[in-house]
Amino acid sequence: MESKNLNNGKKVVTFGEVMLRLTTPGFKRFAQAGEFMATYGGSEANVALSLAHFGVPTEFVTRLPDNAIARACIASLRAGGLGTEGIVFGGKRMGIYFLEPGAAFRNSNVVYDREDSAFATIRPGMVDWERVFDGAGWFHWSGIAAALSQEGADACREALEVADRMGLTISCDLNFRKKLWNYGRTAAEVMMPLVQYSDVLFAAEPEYREIMGVKPVGFRATTAADSSFEANLPAFEDFMRQVGERVPRCRKIFLELRNSITSNHNLLAAVLLADGQFHHTGIYDIDHEVDRVGAGDAFVGGLIYGLLAYPDDAQKGLDFALAASALKNTVYGDFNQVTVEEVESLMQGNTSGRVSR
Repeated sequence: MESKNLNNGKKVVTFGEVMLRLTTPGFKRFAQAGEFMATYGGSEANVALSLAHFGVPTEFVTRLPDNAIARACIASLRAGGLGTEGIVFGGKRMGIYFLEPGAAFRNSNVVYDREDSAFATIRPGMVDWERVFDGAGWFHWSGIAAALSQEGADACREALEVADRMGLTISCDLNFRKKLWNYGRTAAEVMMPLVQYSDVLFAAEPEYREIMGVKPVGFRATTAADSSFEANLPAFEDFMRQVGERVPRCRKIFLELRNSITSNHNLLAAVLLADGQFHHTGIYDIDHEVDRVGAGDAFVGGLIYGLLAYPDDAQKGLDFALAASALKNTVYGDFNQVTVEEVESLMQGNTSGRVSR
């Protein structure tokens, strides 16, 4: 699609690790798999690809080894419409993650193989941030980049300081991954100083609890018509205001809510505190998920697009983000390969699933 003049024509920059994803076919357990399906993924790359599919000029920044697998990955990113000029080369290997998809009452399982990857060994000074941010209006990063090493956290701070000095809007997804925080510091003590740069903040309830100590309300809806969500809205508003007190600079704070009935049946909703005003969505009941990995990133990508496309309508931006996330659950792989038209159609209630001819 032709790009709208969003963000005054300025690009969005995202920063993080992209990995080789190896998935067991046919919902097999790891012990059963004689082969794996290979794709690419990673939170900040997923966000960037969503934005590119929505027609937003977007550049993805990472560090990769100079080898054939990394070049194949870059070709995949470029094929999705991403700018990759900010990628730097170095290190010995690309990170990998193995995915065993869940089914019914069996949970999905992820095994990371990213220690000493090119990105895990990134440090300040490797990326020329002033060059990367030239022509940019928005910078997005996540807690995953800070979780891998102290040097990675320092590289995040370097990027944030330059983005702040150059006047970019800064967004952060807390993205807490317990398996990654292994270098002797807690997520809270590393992340809280970095989060203070945020103009826009995303997370799930457990992540706000882990990083900021805010007690979750709990999303327990079991159908799209469940009244418990509406009854809990005052508690969710109080939750969001507590987050806002901990990050005074932040103007827009988002919370995506998910209740997993089974591995393939989930309900989604979302709330927003925007410039002191509270907003909420309805509920999507997704009873036949294809792939939930990257659904949170699809929410973030949809939300950044929504804030740029509908700058005076926070509710519409929130509704767009949740619809984008709901659609991602129907798409295999990390990347959300849907269009603005498909998201807006779902927002309008078009859920028939008929063949488009």
